[in-house]
Amino acid sequence: MTTTDNSAADSIPNVLAERYASPALKAIWSPSGRIAIERDFWIAVMKAQRDLGVAIPAKAIADYERVKNNINLAGIAARERVTLHDVKARIEEFSDLAGHEFIHLGLTSRDLTENVEQLQIQRSLAVVRMKTASALLALAKQARAHRALMITGRTHNVPAQPTTLGKRIAMFGQELLIAFTRLGELCARYPARGLKGAVGTQLDQLTLLGGDAKKVARLEARVVKHLGFRTALNAVGQVYPRSLDFDVVSALHQVAAAAASFATTLRLMAGQGLLTEGFQKGQVGSSAMPHKVNARNCERVCGFATIISGYVTMTGALAGHQWNEGDVSCSVVRRIALPDAFYAIDGLLETYLTILRQMNVFPAAIAAENTRNLPFLATTTILMEAVKAGAGRETAHEAIKEHALAAANAMRSGGGDPDLVGRLAGDARLKLTRAKLESILGESARFVGAAPQQVDAFVAEARRVAARVKGASTYQPGKLL
Repeated sequence: MTTTDNSAADSIPNVLAERYASPALKAIWSPSGRIAIERDFWIAVMKAQRDLGVAIPAKAIADYERVKNNINLAGIAARERVTLHDVKARIEEFSDLAGHEFIHLGLTSRDLTENVEQLQIQRSLAVVRMKTASALLALAKQARAHRALMITGRTHNVPAQPTTLGKRIAMFGQELLIAFTRLGELCARYPARGLKGAVGTQLDQLTLLGGDAKKVARLEARVVKHLGFRTALNAVGQVYPRSLDFDVVSALHQVAAAAASFATTLRLMAGQGLLTEGFQKGQVGSSAMPHKVNARNCERVCGFATIISGYVTMTGALAGHQWNEGDVSCSVVRRIALPDAFYAIDGLLETYLTILRQMNVFPAAIAAENTRNLPFLATTTILMEAVKAGAGRETAHEAIKEHALAAANAMRSGGGDPDLVGRLAGDARLKLTRAKLESILGESARFVGAAPQQVDAFVAEARRVAARVKGASTYQPGKLL
């Protein structure tokens, strides 16, 4: 592409794009990228119109094709300052370059911009889907590696029952699987607006094609197919329903939420010294505290998710506010929300993949935490064994609670004997001897329940669905951070 960049119009005044977005997303949403897509769209429409009988010379189409990559953003910006109309400025620029006036026949501005924006969304969704599939594979790899590594499971961030690190990773992978499934469904059903004209009646195309509705339908079908859409909207006005934008951005947020849930838990575990997200040679955790190893990338993932939630709110506010056949009061919001939401999810996934490939786990620290929390972690198992020995469930629950709280208080305060096993063995309500209790605690492998098998099921499912997405298995995050 030949681009003359003499104006700030081609720069992306956006920290998300400049620092975090990958080249693939920048190419889709940059001013130059958008104009390139528009010109391909105009040429595709001209070719279809010519084939259907509109008097457009083949030489004119060839001339447009010859100059389509000569994108002078400064020249377009200068024209727009005169016309105060962005599409008209781009029509004039392209036509003057080609020396003809055959583009945009029978079209309104929204025939161009709506379809081009939807093509940008469609292509961006494909990039996001591929990177999400890659994240699923990376999660599956980590889950498999730690499928049986027992850790202290937490609810409300308080020690609860044993689980495995692999199961914890698979838990967040399950959430990502749900989001990935929605992405795939969205990509499959996402419709183009099509060539509908100023208020959706296709009047100008009907006029251009001699009132032949079949030709108009063939024209639209050909252009929609050229753009790569499976379907087009039928009864639509000047703009496609803005609830469709909400559908897209909320799907991105669902992906972000799964990653942020993982990142939040990893931050908590890093704070307990159980693992790190990876710490590179030369990296500094704090300018004042040399010992710090911060989970900065996980923090960034959470930040990206918050940004995307803001765009969910913005696009949600546009949904349901369409006037008559359409207005463009939404433009100022959409020009920010749509590209930025994709830049944010792109940066999030790049960061997420980096974390998944660089994270370090410390089994000794995890084992020490397990030892400290046993036998508290086994209280539900002890409860079930007490019931099997003949104790009433609620009676046993109350007895275990009394002794567990007393032992925990003794441990924290340094007063009294924290021997929970001895306390439980001495309570006749439980009908369990010390030997039986120690036998129960000695079978720690069973405390994780079906966690390893659940990991196996997740790994198989993640690999199965990700295998459908081209490039997912070999994708490596770029050096964006």
